[in-house]
Amino acid sequence: METRVEGKPTGEEMGTPNGRAMHKSDDEIPFDSEINFHLSESSLVEVRGSHSGESQTVHHETLAGIVYRSIKVVIFSNKLNLLMPFGPVAILVQKLTAHLGWVFALSLLGIMPLAERLGYATEQLAFYSGDTVGGLLNATFGNATEFIISIYALKSGMTRVVQLSLLGSILSNMLLVLGCAFLCGGIVNHKKEQVFNKATASVNSGLLLMAVMGILFPAVLHYTHTEVRVGKSELSLSRFSSCVMLVAYAAYLFFQLKSQRSLYVSVNEEEGQSGNNSNDDESPDISKWESIIWLSVLTAWISILSEYLVGAIEGASTAWEIPVAFISVILLPLVGNAAEHASAIMFAMKDKLDISLGVAIGSSTQISMFVIPFCVVIGWIMGHPMDLNFQLFETAALFLTVIVVAFMLQEGTANYFKGLMLILCYLIVAASFYVHIDSSE
Repeated sequence: METRVEGKPTGEEMGTPNGRAMHKSDDEIPFDSEINFHLSESSLVEVRGSHSGESQTVHHETLAGIVYRSIKVVIFSNKLNLLMPFGPVAILVQKLTAHLGWVFALSLLGIMPLAERLGYATEQLAFYSGDTVGGLLNATFGNATEFIISIYALKSGMTRVVQLSLLGSILSNMLLVLGCAFLCGGIVNHKKEQVFNKATASVNSGLLLMAVMGILFPAVLHYTHTEVRVGKSELSLSRFSSCVMLVAYAAYLFFQLKSQRSLYVSVNEEEGQSGNNSNDDESPDISKWESIIWLSVLTAWISILSEYLVGAIEGASTAWEIPVAFISVILLPLVGNAAEHASAIMFAMKDKLDISLGVAIGSSTQISMFVIPFCVVIGWIMGHPMDLNFQLFETAALFLTVIVVAFMLQEGTANYFKGLMLILCYLIVAASFYVHIDSSE
């Protein structure tokens, strides 16, 4: 398939990613290959009698070109990034005024494009891995926003906000994100039935039910007043269950990525070698190392804004006369899940439902089996006790959501009607929390 011109090596011989032929355009050359190309060019100049200073100039110009192109692709390629200035404005408003409602709103708007770009950078990194690892990476870095917000809230002693925001993130991922992915994917691919790997969906559903079990028993213990030591047994059970859930999640990662990796090959990869879809349909816009650098920068900026966001939650609730539970369960996850939302919909529209499920359901699994138990352990270490008693109303909402989604996934197929039903279920949940008074307040 590849034409070899005499005197020019093929892309594979040059060591370019994915064996693609290398071009001299700055927009198409991966990071590593670009540096190799210009280094060889500069060494050729030296052979012709050039000074070493000239070769260094060429190298520096090349790095500057890489930085310029990377910023252009990541920052200026999406209209949602017009919201990025709201982040610095939120900090200014916090410093100059005491209007916490505005600080919260501006921080919310400022974090949204950052969360979406975090998902984009992760998606670029996923080009260099398979669908399974790609979905896991998307879920992990997509949850970075929620995790950072939770740590800041925990440091401030706002354990209830941590519980509600993480619960809301699970509900949002399973109903809204997955629902929008099924709806958009079903509309775009309406001429055929979309399919995904049932083995992956089944294991994730089982893990979610295990998480519900871990969260349910402390709540039942509390409301039935059957604790051996009132006020202590509930916390002890939560810490023990959290450690068990962390072990279970670690075993799941080993099972998925190492032990039984063949069971988790995506449907697209199973359709044959012709299906190198991620390479045939498109190629990464930025290199692997550029993706890693952008992930670090975006995560750091999100962590700074998260501190202002958490500090303004209660003030915003008072100023807007909106329950803290609604802000924590509905508004915060909508921002935190911006990365998952964009990624899951995009992959579903490209008929890559396995990655969409890895993002939406995998993210919910990660929050319920890793982030929530980890926050319990961190709170234990920090001296801010947090338990798994999410209260009766919230636990019931989680349990019913997991059951509904498990039924939707059992056939291994998706269509726009399933997506619409999941979105409508989320609207019911959102309305319920709007009229719900948190009993812990």
